[in-house]
Amino acid sequence: MKYLIVLLAACLLGVAHAELATDPIYQSHMVLQQGRSVPVCGVCTGSEPVVVKFGDTKVKATVKGNRWEAILPPMKADAEGKALIVSQGKESVQLDDVLVGEVWIASGQSNMLWRLDQTGDRDALAQPAIPGFRFYHSEPQVHTNPRAYDDRLFSLLRENRMYEGAWHVGGDGDCPRMSAVGWYFGRKLHELLGVPVAVIHASLGGSEMMAWMPPSVLRKRYEDCLTARWLDSKYMSNWVRGRARLNIGSDLSSPHPYKPGYLFETGISPWCGFPVAGIIWYQGESDAEIQDQGQNKQLLTDLITGWREELGQPEAPFIQVQLPRIKDASPIRAYWPEFREVQAAVAKELPKVFCVTTLDLGTTSPNVHPPRKLEVGERLAASAAAQVYGKKDIPFSGPVATKAKPHGSALLVEFDHAQGLHSKDGNPIVGFEVSADGRKFVPAQAEISDGKLLVRAEEVPHPQAMRYGWTVFIKPNLVNEAYLPAVPVTLLVDGPGVDEVSPH
Repeated sequence: MKYLIVLLAACLLGVAHAELATDPIYQSHMVLQQGRSVPVCGVCTGSEPVVVKFGDTKVKATVKGNRWEAILPPMKADAEGKALIVSQGKESVQLDDVLVGEVWIASGQSNMLWRLDQTGDRDALAQPAIPGFRFYHSEPQVHTNPRAYDDRLFSLLRENRMYEGAWHVGGDGDCPRMSAVGWYFGRKLHELLGVPVAVIHASLGGSEMMAWMPPSVLRKRYEDCLTARWLDSKYMSNWVRGRARLNIGSDLSSPHPYKPGYLFETGISPWCGFPVAGIIWYQGESDAEIQDQGQNKQLLTDLITGWREELGQPEAPFIQVQLPRIKDASPIRAYWPEFREVQAAVAKELPKVFCVTTLDLGTTSPNVHPPRKLEVGERLAASAAAQVYGKKDIPFSGPVATKAKPHGSALLVEFDHAQGLHSKDGNPIVGFEVSADGRKFVPAQAEISDGKLLVRAEEVPHPQAMRYGWTVFIKPNLVNEAYLPAVPVTLLVDGPGVDEVSPH
């Protein structure tokens, strides 16, 4: 396992200068992933054996130099907190109230970082403790506010002290600072599964995918981003470029949170090798500024496969929040429809990658932070429960257009997840367009017909393609009986064609 801040372990565990310690991520109140062998690691001195005891299981650790590692065998979910005790001779370290259940990582940019106490949800903040829900909140020590960094911030960055984190019980005093999306996701998933659930959170506002890219991937494909001129790379959006230069000035060799690989190394690398059930990801607002669907698709693909490789889980489920709407006509938001399509295409091509549609949950203003984080988190939990854990009775998707057939001068559009297809406000269905050539699209009328949709436009008597939700801002009203919104999509006649149509 890879750990960047091993020397902080003793301080974090309150055993400063102890000869025996666990690594920082191992603390009281943590959750271990069920059904998987779980490594427990740390530092030690002396030649005596190191033994780890958890419940009725006792394991002898392997010791190399001053490092030790013990592998706990796969365990079933257990909501009864137990002590995990590490001993070496007369020295011992005890972690209390450790559970076994489902562990998820939550990451991304500011909409994932958005705290529970920023939502205005007083009921969630006042909720009693939830013993079966735990979280590890990595608190950023350096942000990218519009100002020049001082010596203290540079020192934190150089020493890789980007995050400080600890394990908490859902409902304790630190929950207000937890990611709201992560909090709602974990709470709902715990309710749906009936087993302990933990969410490990590390994110940062404004961050592009490059900052979260594993260095191993950067060395293989993006070597130019590892130089002091990383800000000149074509992968850096104008907004990211401007903010980073404001923070660090003219010395491009200075560390910065947006530097390629930095956030992965400081926020995710400590968990590499620690078994998790999957990842939830809310990011893309910064990358979407760059109108290059091929580039963004490659970045997202490399990020997902890179994380899986570094975590040691080649098919770890990865659930994305598809970009919502935003009422902002500025160029920085112009390519959100293209980025949504990138997210959908990657989910289609990679195994166990999914999208959660939030087209209806975005802001009705230029504010890039939609306030409705509850629905986002709960839709992520429903997606995980249904698509990862096989609970198919849980609605997890809105209507998905799967096929478009000629029907006179219209297209007859078929859907999955369309039971109870209707207009949620009783008004005509909005958001559909048709095209005669797959390039020039015009707005279309849409009419529900026996669980399907007839889509037509007078200007296009013989439509050959249709698309839905291809706009920065929309007030979507097509939903199913679960009131989940229709999924943005582009279709050619007789079938899907997101990779074949160039809708501009």
